[in-house]
Amino acid sequence: MSAIRKLVLLIFLFGTLSVGVELLLLGHVESFWQLVPLVLIAASPVALVFHVVARNAASIKIFQLLMLLFILSGFVGIGQHYKAKIEFKLEINPSLSGLELFREALTGATVPPVLAPGMMLQLGLLGLAFTYRHPTILKTAQKSEPTTNGE
Repeated sequence: MSAIRKLVLLIFLFGTLSVGVELLLLGHVESFWQLVPLVLIAASPVALVFHVVARNAASIKIFQLLMLLFILSGFVGIGQHYKAKIEFKLEINPSLSGLELFREALTGATVPPVLAPGMMLQLGLLGLAFTYRHPTILKTAQKSEPTTNGE
């Protein structure tokens, strides 16, 4: 494994561990939507161990699919946090609207932090970077290419 691929993987693993611990410490387990990032984070080392054992393109494809779910969960989480923050801000000040409401939702110090789920986006992108032009996939692609005899 190349040095850069190892570094990306280590950053990914550190990030998932950090985010997972933080979510657990914050009690981010009250609803289905709050459990989604924890389940994805828990599934990622399982997918990586599967790849270490299987060493095939399918195991990398499974990890890539998981990373796409990380990215999707980041977008959904931002939407969920934004909606909750808007509701909270409107309870405090019903006269807020438009750009002022948007600004208050993004900059206020109250929970939930609207952009925090963006970390799932970043982790998903890091995971995809780990799989970019992965040697296992490249070997499989080379084996499946038809050989041409100079034609």
